[in-house]
Formats: sequence, structure tokens, C-alpha cells
Amino acid sequence: MDGLPPRFACFVTGTDTEIGKTLISSALLHALVQQGVRACGMKPVAAGAELRDGRLHNDDCDQLEAAGNVRLPQSITTPFLLKEPAAPHIAAALEGIVIDPVPILAAFLEIAAASDATVVEGVGGFRVPLNDTYDTADLAEQLDLPVILVVGMRLGCINHALLTVEAIAARGLKLIGWVANALEDDMAFEDENIEALAARIPAPLLGRVPRLDEPGAAAAAAHLDFNSLPDWPAPRNTI
Repeated sequence: MDGLPPRFACFVTGTDTEIGKTLISSALLHALVQQGVRACGMKPVAAGAELRDGRLHNDDCDQLEAAGNVRLPQSITTPFLLKEPAAPHIAAALEGIVIDPVPILAAFLEIAAASDATVVEGVGGFRVPLNDTYDTADLAEQLDLPVILVVGMRLGCINHALLTVEAIAARGLKLIGWVANALEDDMAFEDENIEALAARIPAPLLGRVPRLDEPGAAAAAAHLDFNSLPDWPAPRNTI
């Protein structure tokens, strides 16, 4: 129907852990909210939670919640919130939990029904074990969402990025964009590394995020352009 915003959804993965997936996911959510749509972030599995004010908190999950504008129970946006800051299958085993895909897929459907746009952030890199037979690549394949890759700019990032691109393609998923996220104040040959990646990654570079004095969704979004993404919503006419 005319006038309805397109439904945007993506899966954000990275070349490793601690390379800026949450920052970029939050920037996506911030930009979507600025476009006037109902946007919700989802981190299906998060490890490293602590009890505050009677509720388990994880910094990544809190950032996603703050950047979006759809409020849903934590049990929906993060079906598996684990206390130990370790690989998910290890953290789950310590709590006597088996990470199962069914609750994740059901929660995603609830989020999609309650929002116009959904940003799903993976955990760690693209192939992180969730249980003995299931990993984050399996999850991404089941969700069947287009993928955005966050490349942490540091020595070795070209190899990590290109292997991840191959793994995404091997799952039959579409890579719709990538982000170069600075991890160092002054990486040697950063421009040359980005040029090499741009020549080899079959998806648009959505932007380069420098080291930010105050990292946050709005600050990161200022360095990114999402307009090339499929189904990215146009600004609503407020007149």
C-alpha cells in the first residue's frame, strides 16, 4: 500500500569480536529512527551480563535498546542473555543452558511484527559456536537476512574480511554493504587497506568510522550512508 514504509531488516556480522558491530548496529537503528520508522534491535545471544537494579544488563543490548524506538521485553530482543563473558556455548554450558534456535526465530518474528525495521546483531565473528552442532552462521542462514559486514581496521583485517565474505556467500546470503571501523588512532596504511578491500568485496562501502572521542550511535551514523541498502526507507513527508 502507498504510504507504508518499506520493511528493512539486516544481519550485522563482523570480522571478529570487539570490532564495532554494536556501534554500527546502533548507528543503523539511529538512522532508521531519524527516517521516521519504528526500528528495533535484536541481539539473539549475548554473553557478559551483570545484575543491576534487579535486571540483567549487557552493554551491547543496552546500546541497541537505546538506539531504537520500539520497546519489547528483553526476553524477546535477547532470548539468550548469559552472565559469563565467554564464547556463547561455554557461557551457556556454565549456566546449564543449551542455546536453541527455535526461541530465537520465534522472537525475531515477534520483533518483525512489532516494528518497521529490524537490525539483528550477531555475536563475535560470523562462525561462533552456539551449541555443539549450531553456530552463528547457521542462525544467519535460518533468518535469511541480507548481511552487513563490519571490518575492524587493523593488521590482518584484509584476510579476515575476505574469508568472512566467502563464508557469507557459501551460506547463500547476500552481502549488501560493509563498514570500515577504525580500531586504532593511526593505523599504518589504513587507506591502502580500505582500497584493497573495496576492490575485492562485492558490496558497497557504507562508510569509514574513525576512532570517536565519544562513541555513540549518532556520532557513528554521521560517517555512514545507508541509502544504497535495499529497502532502506525514504524520509517520511512530514507536511
